[in-house]
Amino acid sequence: MNLNRREFLSLCGVAASCSAVRALAADLPGDVRITRVLRFDLVSRRDKLVGKNSRLGVHGREARDPMIRIFTNTGLEGLGRCSANQETCAGLLGKNPMDYFRPEGPGFDSALRADSMALWDLLGKVRDEPVYALLGGAGPERVPTYDGTIYFADLLPEYEANWRDRFKAEIDMGLDYGHRAFKIKIGRGAQWMPTEEGFTRDKEVVQLIRDHAGPDIALAVDANNGYDPARTKRFLEEMAGIRLTFIEEMFEEDIEQYLDLKAFMADQGIQTLIADGETQGSLQPLLPFMKAGAIDLYQLDTNHFGIEGILRESAEAQKYGQSLAPHNWASLIGFYTTLQIGRGIPNLDWAENDLSSNEIITAEGYHIEDGAASVPEAPGFGLGVHEENFAERIKPQFDIWA
Repeated sequence: MNLNRREFLSLCGVAASCSAVRALAADLPGDVRITRVLRFDLVSRRDKLVGKNSRLGVHGREARDPMIRIFTNTGLEGLGRCSANQETCAGLLGKNPMDYFRPEGPGFDSALRADSMALWDLLGKVRDEPVYALLGGAGPERVPTYDGTIYFADLLPEYEANWRDRFKAEIDMGLDYGHRAFKIKIGRGAQWMPTEEGFTRDKEVVQLIRDHAGPDIALAVDANNGYDPARTKRFLEEMAGIRLTFIEEMFEEDIEQYLDLKAFMADQGIQTLIADGETQGSLQPLLPFMKAGAIDLYQLDTNHFGIEGILRESAEAQKYGQSLAPHNWASLIGFYTTLQIGRGIPNLDWAENDLSSNEIITAEGYHIEDGAASVPEAPGFGLGVHEENFAERIKPQFDIWA
């Protein structure tokens, strides 16, 4: 088998990542015990009201992450996103969390399933290493990010009269945040506007944003399956001057239709990547797409699949020289997870940011500048708890002790 340079480097990267994770099993302590598990909801406030997309109504001003704090007899604590119920978490009490680590997985195999973030956080603290280092440290020092909050602001009643100015303000907001890439929702004609009128508005918004942001800002579009193949080709042809970095979920995943779309883009000289996969409940349906080269950027959801699932997706995609841009929405914690993974593996191209913040979780060392995010060198995920605010504002769902 002949490999091109990208394929060779990708295979080297996945080998390094898997070797790093597997090597962890040789040196895990046996004296750590879980003494307490506390479950709470973390509500983060978005910097703006986020409107509709082609499928759903107004998304609102809040992002919500279900969280757990895992306390141990060592004084170390694991913090992470987790929606497990009290019965499941009670099963962890008195156990050594390291016993759940499976190097051949690779990763954790516990009753928490994909909600293993707190276990990874704890492992990093036990070993005094950031999570990205546990994953191999094969990614870039700074992880490329994009602002994923450009929804249908023009369909919000408060901006109906000045929606052009509103889009400009939202782009300026993202630029001030440090982003140099934006994903723009399109597909108004799927249900919110007459089909052709919505298509025209989609194009007008994308052109407006390109004109305002300038030529050096990366732009992508996401139709949430609100287009069909013919309309997708028409959009790409009529908007060829925009220079889109990728198109996402233009229509339902179909290998032959995607290969036909790729042939059309090649014939038109359109150098835009195809991204898809966020709605899949497992990796299996995407494997034929990888083998056929029908998708360029694979988007399994970071929180739904967890670190273990994204590692498996990464390994499969690398076999064919393909990359990841994991889906992350309504989750500030999912953004931090994606950044650690992106710093750890060699083929994560983009981290999606749903701009939001809160006064409960501290996140020193995560900083977006010039379109890419730093990842802290602190052990685990580098996240902390503002204990005073936590005590005053958080009402735990449960707090159980061994």
